[in-house]
Amino acid sequence: MLTRSIPQKSSTAGMFMKLVSNFIKPQCGVGSCSFFTSRPASYLQTACEVAFDTERNVDEYADVDWDKLGFRLMETDYMYIMKCCQDDEFSHGQLNRYGNIELSPSAGVLNYAQGLFEGLKAYRKVNGNGFLIFRPEENARRMQIGSDRMCMPSPSVDQFVHAVKQTVLANKRWIPPPGKGSLYVRPLLMGSGPILGLAPASEYTFLVYAAPVGNYFKEGLEPINLVIQDESYRATPGGTGAVKTIANYSPVLKAQMQAKKKGFTDVLFLDAVDNKYLEEASSCNIFIRKNNVISTPMARGTILEGITRGSIIEIARDFGYEVDERLVSVEDLTEADEVFCTGTAVVVAPVNSITYKGQRYKYNCGEDAVSRKLYKSLTDIQMGIAEDKKGWTVEID
Repeated sequence: MLTRSIPQKSSTAGMFMKLVSNFIKPQCGVGSCSFFTSRPASYLQTACEVAFDTERNVDEYADVDWDKLGFRLMETDYMYIMKCCQDDEFSHGQLNRYGNIELSPSAGVLNYAQGLFEGLKAYRKVNGNGFLIFRPEENARRMQIGSDRMCMPSPSVDQFVHAVKQTVLANKRWIPPPGKGSLYVRPLLMGSGPILGLAPASEYTFLVYAAPVGNYFKEGLEPINLVIQDESYRATPGGTGAVKTIANYSPVLKAQMQAKKKGFTDVLFLDAVDNKYLEEASSCNIFIRKNNVISTPMARGTILEGITRGSIIEIARDFGYEVDERLVSVEDLTEADEVFCTGTAVVVAPVNSITYKGQRYKYNCGEDAVSRKLYKSLTDIQMGIAEDKKGWTVEID
């Protein structure tokens, strides 16, 4: 557990960097893939603890207007970095001050988009001290699946969770007060080694940073309005739509920007084969409800199996709803009572309307909406208000 921080200017910090330089040596031949091979991890941890000395009271909050948090980048104190080579395994990582990283112009991630990312949140406990993170093991497993698809080594589940915990603790003054938001944690895995011909990079960097956030959509918790895009597609069969690769996200930006210029919140994409089945929005999964049946597009290699999606499916079934993972057509929207989106960033967002080919369909977003009940049930678990009977949260303090 980290209880101290590196000040901006510190002779101790300089001594720590000197210590680190004595115990790291390149291993990859090309680039600067580094392992802590000369000393055991416990020795480096001791040096780390010495360097994290500070005069700051670690229990204080950062100077932030917590009532005006949006979903935007706010630089915090620390990030976690771990490196390894193409044919090796990740070993030991370390916390660094948050800041720019150095990459070769020919890095695999820059030239061939060899990269993955994850997203999860940390909350201050409402009842008592400490913090909660939500299902980090699922993010770790999903990164492992994606890394196999993208020909990259991946941290183990334990390494992933450890890195997330360390990042949260090191940035705990940035975790909003209960009910004011959360600390969004962003793990990245990228081909950082140089490569010219199309091939896997020689070196890989696993990096975790964090930022305090509020609501994802500018509407806050108000219902959102979507428009269906039927001229471009988010993913195609056999592609990478089912993994959280960075290459999945920039292609949706043009459609998203066009939608926002017309007053919509986000874009809902259709399948690339039949052009009639719902896939997902730019950054979240979609659900529809008709009577007691809740449906969501089935995972068939072109949508991301969101962790919030899976959690909501389970919670809805606990409430007695029938949940179908199936092909959901545009026609199904015309008869739906309710539509909502799910994702780590958006949590559960009720949909007020969906527009398709100029026709606008409206849905129930009132106090009796099922999405509101699901949202409360999920966030009560995430924030420690309700008992976590499913073992989804990981407590750190």
